[in-house]
Amino acid sequence: MKKKQKNYNLILGSAIALFMLVFLLVGCFYTPYDPDAMNGVAKFAPPQGTHLFGCDHFGRDIFSRVMKGTGTTFLVAIATVALGGGIGIFIGAFTGYFGGWADEVLMRFNDAVFSFPHILLALVFISILGPGKYNVILALSVVFIPSFARITRGEFLAQREMDYVKSARLMGVSHLRIMFVHIFPNTLPAVLSMAAIGFNNAVLAEAGMSYLGIGVQPPDASLGRMLSEAQTYLMSAPWCVLFPGLAIILLALGFSLLSDGLLKKGGR
Repeated sequence: MKKKQKNYNLILGSAIALFMLVFLLVGCFYTPYDPDAMNGVAKFAPPQGTHLFGCDHFGRDIFSRVMKGTGTTFLVAIATVALGGGIGIFIGAFTGYFGGWADEVLMRFNDAVFSFPHILLALVFISILGPGKYNVILALSVVFIPSFARITRGEFLAQREMDYVKSARLMGVSHLRIMFVHIFPNTLPAVLSMAAIGFNNAVLAEAGMSYLGIGVQPPDASLGRMLSEAQTYLMSAPWCVLFPGLAIILLALGFSLLSDGLLKKGGR
């Protein structure tokens, strides 16, 4: 009997994602210092017992700010995936199941939107809506819809002619029940993998836009904005850049490995 190979990407990705989730959840209820409190005496204090990650150019505790900033980035990413993914999944399920002219019209429009670079299209929406956390969520959600729609449509196209779907139709089961009770569970590996990829992309997009100053705005802590503020002090106080950058890397890496692991699990 062939021994099952361990899915190390899924294990490692889950561990990193869980660690970051616990880290940000703790930050929602407790931080060692007020993330926005300035202390002139502690300016550029290096990592030490009282300030684990050191302090920035305003004397703010970096550990507390990274905790809050990770929570902000996670909120933006998860809301983006929930909103954009939810709409995209519904469109993909509808077009993939029913087909016909609606499929042609919606998917041609979907392909037109998908042809634009995601970050460029998000920047266009931000220029119209203005900077801010909720506008970033709206902008990224719109550009993520086509990806979820394409993946879900492909899964539904593959499933709609299966015997179990034909049997459900003969039994008089409603279309909505067939779509979301019978077919949708069989698409979960691909959809969850796409959600993990979307989360990863949303983390990087939010950090990039906040770095440019058009994303999350003060007083909300943001990992991207922390990097932007600290770049001037890269040589004199590298810890100001190191820890926010490490938080972004861990968030993106964890969900990237998780996505790959889910794909491999679904392919077995």
